[in-house]
Amino acid sequence: MVDDGVYTTNAQIQARAGINASAISKVTAATDVYVLDVEAYVNSKTKFNWSDAFAGLDVDVKALCTEASASLCANKVIVADMSGFTSRAEAQTMLDFNQFNADRAIKELSDKEVSKFMSGV
Repeated sequence: MVDDGVYTTNAQIQARAGINASAISKVTAATDVYVLDVEAYVNSKTKFNWSDAFAGLDVDVKALCTEASASLCANKVIVADMSGFTSRAEAQTMLDFNQFNADRAIKELSDKEVSKFMSGV
């Protein structure tokens, strides 16, 4: 199946969800349900449409877009089914880690000076 995301692939989501995340929740068909919504959320939070500009972006900016969206998608995978984790604490640690990374990336993407520096946007 082809990934629906503009700047987020299923492989990136799976990597951030971790090896203990549910295999059913990590399949492309499951992640495609919310990947475009998450990318729209990143676009709206940063007040820039990264989806439309993605092809022409610098690799550094692309990495920030992907970090934000894949981390948020991974959290949806984890929350959908925590049964594969050894404990709720393990799942919560993954959620916290992904949220930190997403917040950090969104903060950088929102800083217009940073985005100008990295991409000339």
